[in-house]
Amino acid sequence: QVQLVESGGGSVQAGGSLRLSCAASGYTYCMGWFRQAAGKQREWVSSIRTDGYISYASSVKGRFTISKDKAKDTVYLQMDSLKLEDTAMYYCAATRRWGVCDRSLGDYWGQGTQVTVSS
Repeated sequence: QVQLVESGGGSVQAGGSLRLSCAASGYTYCMGWFRQAAGKQREWVSSIRTDGYISYASSVKGRFTISKDKAKDTVYLQMDSLKLEDTAMYYCAATRRWGVCDRSLGDYWGQGTQVTVSS
């Protein structure tokens, strides 16, 4: 079992930045972020594999940066140039399944952290 603890959400004006953190309680093969806006389905945002391979959803590519501190088993999501449509609850997810590092990586989930972008 892996426990994920997120932090770093908050409110920011459009064009601003926030950084989310997610600490895992043990080894993971892949960690990533999902988000769910009010009234919408949860969507995959980004993920990072244990070997450093990274992928992004097209909606955030070029604005968000995912990274990982292996020593701390912690993944970060640096969000720049935030837009109103980035407002959502952001969830950290992880898996230990080898070869899985995409939208299906959610074997373990964090509690979520709210990001609100205002004009």
